[in-house]
This record gives sequence, structure tokens and C-alpha cells, in this order.
Amino acid sequence: MNPLTNFTALVARILLAILFVLGGYNKLMGGTAGTVANMASHGIPFPEILVWGAIAVELVGGLMLMAGLFARWVALAIAAYTLALGLIFHAYWLAPAADMRIERIIFFNHLSIIGGMLAIVAFGAGCFSLDAAMGRKSA
Repeated sequence: MNPLTNFTALVARILLAILFVLGGYNKLMGGTAGTVANMASHGIPFPEILVWGAIAVELVGGLMLMAGLFARWVALAIAAYTLALGLIFHAYWLAPAADMRIERIIFFNHLSIIGGMLAIVAFGAGCFSLDAAMGRKSA
């Protein structure tokens, strides 16, 4: 990759990851009660426990993605997590008519994020990453 491509890969990773880092941080610092209640209302079992998994994926995974550490694996995990979120929380085809439009928008936003994550899975983190600094072939 040339320097511009590597810089673009760094910016792309940061822009994709910031959404998750902020989400995880807000869940952690704002208290988990709201997230737990939302999870429970959607039938998620053990929301008081699983909320910590969500925080870990979002905050830790997001920071790892920003740094480009195990970027392909982290991007794959975040893509799977995002797909689950879209299917569980934003199933617009099951939403009441009044909510269908916004849920459809959010669902397709999730698909777009998954596309970005899959690009990282396919092409790696680029040279400006911890993967590259450690000499990992996945960079």
C-alpha cells in the first residue's frame, strides 16, 4: 500500500471505531441500567451480565480497532455483534408502522457499518497499526 492508502486505512479504522468506543464508554460511565432495561425489553436473557459483554466489545474492541491490534479479528467480531444488534433491536419488518421508517434507517446503517468492518477483515489494518508494528501478516 502507498502512504495515502495507509493513512486512509488509519482514518477509516478510527472513524468506524469511534462509534463503538463512545457507545461502550457511555454505557460504562452513564450506568448500565438503561441498557439492561432495553436488553430485557427485547427478551435478551441475563441482561445484567451480558451488558458487560456489550461494553467489552464496544469499548475494548473499538480501542483495539483504532490501534489496529488484531484488527481483522476484532473487525469480524464487531461485524457479528453489529449484525446481532440490527436483527434484535432494529428489526424494522416487525416494528409498528409508526416506528418502521426509523428502524429501517438504523438497520441499514448497521449493514453499512458491517460493510466497513468486512473491508478491514479483507484488507487488514494497514501499515499505521500495531499489527504492522508487530510484523503480523494480517496488517
